[in-house]
Amino acid sequence: MFTATALSGSKPEQYAELLAQARALLHGERDRVANAANLSALVYHALPALNWVGFYFFDGRELVVGPFQGQPACVRIPLDKGVCGAAATTRLTQRVADVDAFPGHIACDSASRSEVVVPLLSGDRLIGVFDIDSPTPDRFDADDQRGLEALAQAYLESLA
Repeated sequence: MFTATALSGSKPEQYAELLAQARALLHGERDRVANAANLSALVYHALPALNWVGFYFFDGRELVVGPFQGQPACVRIPLDKGVCGAAATTRLTQRVADVDAFPGHIACDSASRSEVVVPLLSGDRLIGVFDIDSPTPDRFDADDQRGLEALAQAYLESLA
């Protein structure tokens, strides 16, 4: 049985602990929905100052909401809209200090002030995005980005 533990140490040490917990949680399970649901819950409850953590899956045309923690979300996001669309289109992590200053930002939760979106890729194929929002402006730094990218990679590895 899996048990989450409180994170301690520096931010990189906390992300290392969280990554170990994520790998333990995802170990042996290959279902993308089950793993997305559990990873969303783990991250949402482990990290401070978050108001939304979840997945959008690419259906061949647009991003469709998957498992998440937080307020109800936008169901569909076109690839040319918002931070999630930018991550999906560019295939690069988007770290946004002020979502109100991001061109085309979609306010699914009006409380969100900053955001990180990590594209989920299998080779060149877009699987979807891992989206993390905060009600705190400029909540995410380079350590957060690296940590969240590592968690997204662990998710992708769980599907292989």
